[in-house]
Amino acid sequence: MRIGVYVCHCGGNISEVVDVEAVSMFADDQQDVVLARDYSHMCSEAGQKLILDDIRDHELDRVVVAACSPQFHERTFMTLMERAGLSPYLLEIVNLREHCSWPHFGKPVEATEKAKDLTSIGIAKVRLDEPLEKKSMPIGKRVLVIGAGVAGIQAALDLGDAGFEVSLVEREPTIGGKMAQLSKTFPTEDCAACILSPKMADVPANPNITLYTYSEVESISGSLGNYEVTIEKKPRYVDTEKCVGCGICVAKCPVKVPNRFDEGLENRKAIYLPSDLAVPYKYLIDETACLHLTKDKCGLCEKFCPQDAVDFEQEPERITFTVDTIIVATGFDVFDAAEKKVYGYGKYENVLTALEMERILSHISNGNEIKEIGNRIAFIQCVGSRDEQVGNEYCSKICCMYASKQAQLLKRADPDRDIYVFYTDLRATGKGFEEYYKRAQKEGVKFIRGRVAEALEDSNTKKVTLKAEDTLTRSLIESEFDTVVLSVGLIPNKGTEKVADILRLAKSPDGFLKEAHLKFKPVDTITEGVFICGCAQSPKDIPDTVAQASAAAARAMRLMNRGVYEMDPVKSFVLDDHCDGCAYCVDPCPYKALTLIEYMRDGEIKKTVETNEVACRGCGVCMATCPHEGIYVKHFRTDMISAMVDAALVRNG
Repeated sequence: MRIGVYVCHCGGNISEVVDVEAVSMFADDQQDVVLARDYSHMCSEAGQKLILDDIRDHELDRVVVAACSPQFHERTFMTLMERAGLSPYLLEIVNLREHCSWPHFGKPVEATEKAKDLTSIGIAKVRLDEPLEKKSMPIGKRVLVIGAGVAGIQAALDLGDAGFEVSLVEREPTIGGKMAQLSKTFPTEDCAACILSPKMADVPANPNITLYTYSEVESISGSLGNYEVTIEKKPRYVDTEKCVGCGICVAKCPVKVPNRFDEGLENRKAIYLPSDLAVPYKYLIDETACLHLTKDKCGLCEKFCPQDAVDFEQEPERITFTVDTIIVATGFDVFDAAEKKVYGYGKYENVLTALEMERILSHISNGNEIKEIGNRIAFIQCVGSRDEQVGNEYCSKICCMYASKQAQLLKRADPDRDIYVFYTDLRATGKGFEEYYKRAQKEGVKFIRGRVAEALEDSNTKKVTLKAEDTLTRSLIESEFDTVVLSVGLIPNKGTEKVADILRLAKSPDGFLKEAHLKFKPVDTITEGVFICGCAQSPKDIPDTVAQASAAAARAMRLMNRGVYEMDPVKSFVLDDHCDGCAYCVDPCPYKALTLIEYMRDGEIKKTVETNEVACRGCGVCMATCPHEGIYVKHFRTDMISAMVDAALVRNG
């Protein structure tokens, strides 16, 4: 056995705290270690060549690299091992950066001693490593995209245009998401509909995309290359093949209810078109408002429809299909402003959310004012963002800019308007954003640095008085406004949690879906073959959302274009002689990779556990739950773990 140990300076990240030369000298004295070196950047081309040359010249058969987190460069060094003709599973990465230099900054002695401990543990482990073999499985070109806002649409179009078979599932009756409700987009003030509607129209026109609207994912089983998906398609009570969108049914319907697309500011009928840009451009019936469905009355829409398209007998439909990879683009919801009671939303008539203002502005641009908003308008920033009281400490990223946009649009529509923006900090970090914010100032929008402490409504005039401190001038402001707009933050879409549970996806503390690695795999997840994009991952603007959607599509293409998927062999392995079929390991498995089965042996029916190697992620939960040592994870056997513990104990007496 000939082991080489390589200690990395990590450009000072490690060497400024840890005495890397001392660690290298320590490693050089260990049993089976042929040589040990330290170098400034082991991951660099020169550093990799150093290891390659040593493997050849010194006939090394195992390597320990003491550097940064294996999440960063384990794949780099595993590839290097393969280039050298060695199994990549005869390599151990010892994490000196995250485990030594960073947590023990300013304590070089302690950090160095801990680095020696970890290096000793790595050497003990690599002695017992075995040259595991990878297994291959075929993978097709079928993709499920969950959510058809601008992120899901972009991902689906990229994949469809590249020849992949896409199933696009959207829970609403139309695609487009929140972007479809916007008036214009910052900082260019392009018409949101002009950008989005052509993309929406491209979806049903693409022969490689199958669109399921008014549908939800009910279950997903299986794993990469063989995900079996079941969706529930809700009844529209209108035959979309027959409906021509003539609108006669709407004229005859006697029922009026608040229009969700217009945030309840206008009414619609019980039979309705979701929006003027709806895709599919087909009517549907609101089953909670329709008199025929709720009280077995009316039925005028069915009677007068010239196409005989109304069908009250429609039932929910379950559809099952198989895909190879999945992209989650479930988007966002806006914070419920009613939770901030101090601002009176839902109680005061003229306190609105920014999304409601978007709908007002959209109608104003079409010459239709759906609500009188007056001449004095105030925006209150960070409602539901950067707020520990409601549990949302994160910045929603877009609120400062959409408030600047709305303020300018309102000012431009009527230059006599007096518009205030009460903010905590102005954040204008995107391309052209700072210039856009300054333009708002030049146009006369008044930006006041200070949180609004109180909002009070005059019961007669319905005007709202705001009280705040201008922290720049150290003055108190108390002023009356015709309309107050709450710049609400972004929260995870209500469907995200269900999808996360179905796919066993991790979530960040803020509730958004967690990526596999923030820098190296920002659109991957810990579940192989599942990718995330857009505001399902975190709050972001439209350009970033579109870019990330294309990135998720590219990552899925990269995986599927190989035609064959090579599985990491670090999987659970069942010892039938030890396993008694107790199945204690089956339910705790977070990836549902274990199944209890029966088999015949010596004329008797036995029970054991079987591993789905595609689904297994080698996490080791099964090892911890087994009372008989009947299952272990390859590359992390119990004897290996014992050897690592012993190495640490020897070092520490």
